[in-house]
Amino acid sequence: MKQEKPQKKGMARLLELGARKKGLIVSSCVLAVISVTVSFAPFIAIYYIIRELVIHFADLGALDTAYMTKLGWLAAGSAVGAILLNFLALMCSHLAAFKTQYELKLEYTAHIASLPLGFHSANSTGRLRKIVDENIEKLEGFVAHQLPDIAGSFAMPVITLVVLFVFDWRLGLASLVPIIAAYGIQMAAMGDGKSKKFMKQDQDSLEDMNNAAVEYVRGISVVKAFNQTIFSFRSFHDIITNYGRFAKNYTISFEKHMSAFMTIIGHVYVFVIPVIILIAGGADDYAKFALASVFYIVFSFALATPFTKLMYVSALSTQISDGIARMDSMLASQPLTETKNPKTTAEYSVSFEKVIFSYMSGEESETAALNGVSFTAGQGAVTALVGPSGSGKSTIAHLIPRFYDVNEGAIKIGGTDIRDIAGDYLMSIVGFVFQDVFLFKQSVADNILIGDKNASREQVLAAAKAAQCHEFVEKLPQGYDTVIGSGGVHLSGGERQRIVIARAILKNAPILVLDEATAFADPENEQKIQLALSELMKNKTVIIIAHRLSTVRGADKILVVDKGKIVEEGRHAALLNANGRYSRMWAQYTGAMDWTLGKTEVTANVRN
Repeated sequence: MKQEKPQKKGMARLLELGARKKGLIVSSCVLAVISVTVSFAPFIAIYYIIRELVIHFADLGALDTAYMTKLGWLAAGSAVGAILLNFLALMCSHLAAFKTQYELKLEYTAHIASLPLGFHSANSTGRLRKIVDENIEKLEGFVAHQLPDIAGSFAMPVITLVVLFVFDWRLGLASLVPIIAAYGIQMAAMGDGKSKKFMKQDQDSLEDMNNAAVEYVRGISVVKAFNQTIFSFRSFHDIITNYGRFAKNYTISFEKHMSAFMTIIGHVYVFVIPVIILIAGGADDYAKFALASVFYIVFSFALATPFTKLMYVSALSTQISDGIARMDSMLASQPLTETKNPKTTAEYSVSFEKVIFSYMSGEESETAALNGVSFTAGQGAVTALVGPSGSGKSTIAHLIPRFYDVNEGAIKIGGTDIRDIAGDYLMSIVGFVFQDVFLFKQSVADNILIGDKNASREQVLAAAKAAQCHEFVEKLPQGYDTVIGSGGVHLSGGERQRIVIARAILKNAPILVLDEATAFADPENEQKIQLALSELMKNKTVIIIAHRLSTVRGADKILVVDKGKIVEEGRHAALLNANGRYSRMWAQYTGAMDWTLGKTEVTANVRN
């Protein structure tokens, strides 16, 4: 069996991603190196101009003006040329960066869309959003700017060293020593993986802030309703405060090292001048030595820029590498295994056979979400799941469309294991209406069309009428073309629920999973939703999660779920006569429905 290559990390991974557009990247790096090389020409040209002036200082009439003019044009032309070459390098790198960013975002979003619901339950929206909005965005900056900078920054020290040792190796060595010392200090500061640890903590903290920010925005109505400030939202405030403290402490820990680095790298001439004084007495040609000394002093000021840039590029690359590693960890998550020989089914009963399932891998069966669940929901029949919160009802509903894979046992549709059914086909034969309603910021028609993208306008209208939402949609500013959430157009919970039911009616899947669609509806909306559901449920295999027991009295089969097990099974009347768990639940439910507040007691409480 062929072993997969291990995933590259750090700078190697960044270069691998950058090399997706190899031609543009190579062109960018070559142009950057040429630009850096050309940028040294003005310094050399100026040196020879000064040399010509010094040699003919006593007789300026002997100056070779034509030669000096050429040097002047060389200095100006090479300066302009270096800028143009750098512009071309950046143009190539930006084209590569935007194309790479576009492809990566598409790949990332397509990949996470292919992952099962379990993945999305374990990973927060803030974490997934940060990878798209920040980590991949930073990669674009790396490819567009840092990659050509790296090529130029690595080329510049080499060219610098060549230039430094051409005129006088002793002064060149004097210029090189402080550079080595500065980088030695910087490396000591980042020893023991200090920088990598910081980058990990930094990315973790930013993810926490993203999650807290999303939670805070979602809960802003509660904050305002209780007249609270951001400080009352303790989690968000504490995360921001802790991150600020962490970043400040880390910055202070580098204070001395960074100060030393910037001081040394910006004042190389301080190390050169003493050497000039020391060796001046033994110079054979004072004029030549003086010219070389002036060149090294002037050139030392130009050394700060390339070496500082190299340091910043290195630090930024470490930060980006950590972000890309997080993206790679998401891409490493695998979708559920698809069968190589997919099967279809012409029969739509749903059966669970000794199903054991845990949300956490390796969890003991005693604490599993489902433990040995077996039942059959007959084709064309209504099967209701009832039981206390946390009993496993929603877990059963989520396993039918294979949002997760079972640990043991099997789930079958028409006698075929759902693991032997292709994912697209499985989703086409199972429809859903859950409590959590999500509508896109698109037109009403587009939201309904999610059920079937190929449906005609007439089919959309028919589905809307069947779902009891045609009447209120017609009253919207642009009718079915009204964009939900724009221009002050907002729908009530019941209206949104009916749009979702219209979507399910249009899909017309033979198996339907309902998670108590009327749980949060007012009486008027509940009646309309019930009418819509009755239309939706016609001739379908229906599995309904019931919170209001009154909605399942007519079900063909009622399953009582408790602690991950089916504890009772039967029709409403039979279960009541059994005087078991369902009978007690029914007594509690009807008792709560009959419960009223005494008028005297309420009045007294209000007055007090």
